[in-house]
Amino acid sequence: MLRQYRFPEERSALEKQLSRSVTFDVSVQSAVEEILQEVRQKGDIAVLDYTERFQGVRLSDMVVPQGAIQEAYHNADHSFLAVLEEAYRNIVRFHQYEAEKSFFYEAEGGVVLGQRVTPMQRALLYVPGGQASYPSSVLMNAAPAKVAGVKDIFMTTPCDASGEVNPDILAAAAVAGITSVYKLGGAQAIAAFAYGTRSIPKVDIITGPGNKYVALAKKQVFGHVAIDSIAGPSEVVIIADEMANPEFIVLDMFAQAEHDPDASAVLITPSASLAAAVRECAEARLPGMNRREIIASSMQHNGAIVLVGSLEEACEVSDMIAPEHLELHVEHPWEILPDIHHAGAIFMGGYSCETVGDYFAGPNHTLPTNGTARFFSPLSVRDFVKHTSIISYSKKQMHRCGEKIASFADHEGLQAHAEAVRARLRAL
Repeated sequence: MLRQYRFPEERSALEKQLSRSVTFDVSVQSAVEEILQEVRQKGDIAVLDYTERFQGVRLSDMVVPQGAIQEAYHNADHSFLAVLEEAYRNIVRFHQYEAEKSFFYEAEGGVVLGQRVTPMQRALLYVPGGQASYPSSVLMNAAPAKVAGVKDIFMTTPCDASGEVNPDILAAAAVAGITSVYKLGGAQAIAAFAYGTRSIPKVDIITGPGNKYVALAKKQVFGHVAIDSIAGPSEVVIIADEMANPEFIVLDMFAQAEHDPDASAVLITPSASLAAAVRECAEARLPGMNRREIIASSMQHNGAIVLVGSLEEACEVSDMIAPEHLELHVEHPWEILPDIHHAGAIFMGGYSCETVGDYFAGPNHTLPTNGTARFFSPLSVRDFVKHTSIISYSKKQMHRCGEKIASFADHEGLQAHAEAVRARLRAL
């Protein structure tokens, strides 16, 4: 089930096994382009038509009634609701530490410079639906938007064929204080909120994961709106030493693999005995897993065990992968942290399993995938704010520096730029 590679001798084979694509096949591209064009041209009619086609229901109202949100909250299992509320408090608290402040400072000559930080006005939180329910996505998308101070927060999630939205998702929306919930999913939902229709507001940013059609739609509408990132299949890398617990490792790998056959789970270790124990444990535990077919496919096609010469070399392999989730099942995880440069989230020690981060700890679980942790960051408050530069130039400083500035413009061949400054110098 799990292929084993020795690094660096088998580096090429390992890279081939773990290659991740950020491209979309022609049929997906064609479908998404058609949907975006139709929604942009026909608005609500196209949205309703595609919803009927893909969700199996002709909606008379695209918005979830306020009463239905409150009903879901009051009818939710009390113990589950308590967990949702505690998790949301943890997530909000973490994101409050990310909040940025505007700054100003006085420079030479009475010049005042600064940067103003202001929230975006409208945000759409996309929450996947379909066969699974992800109330955790509600909390993780809502918390940074709320902390940032976004005025109008909308949420959309696919309804079922009867026009109903999963009650756990609605309960989570109530916990997060989201009152505007739509029943739309797929590329048509992304298009509607990116362009705006008669019934659906145009937003400033769209966040949240989805299937390949949603991911490509977000990519295509970037520029009309901001987006968080283009989500791909989930992935975990585990660096482990001989002291690690094989069962912990196997179940953490399964936790990623059960998402999707395209998900990836990789163990990197200098211990051949641990590698053997993990293989044995995986074979023993797989038959008892409810999603064993998905797990087996993921592990076979996108998983690996990598044998390395040292933990330093393990960090090198991890950086090569730049994983969404990185777990450090080692005796002294803080000692190797400086050697790791590319990961969406890092889980320190054997009891910091990725599941803790998915639901409860506080840091956001919307993370860069497909190796994009090299240049993307987790969803944060920073995604929901914008920065505006403030420049207040004084007459004194214009008199002192104006000719330097004008000569700079001269060198770029931009006469009006230079004359705009010299006009002020003449006025002085």
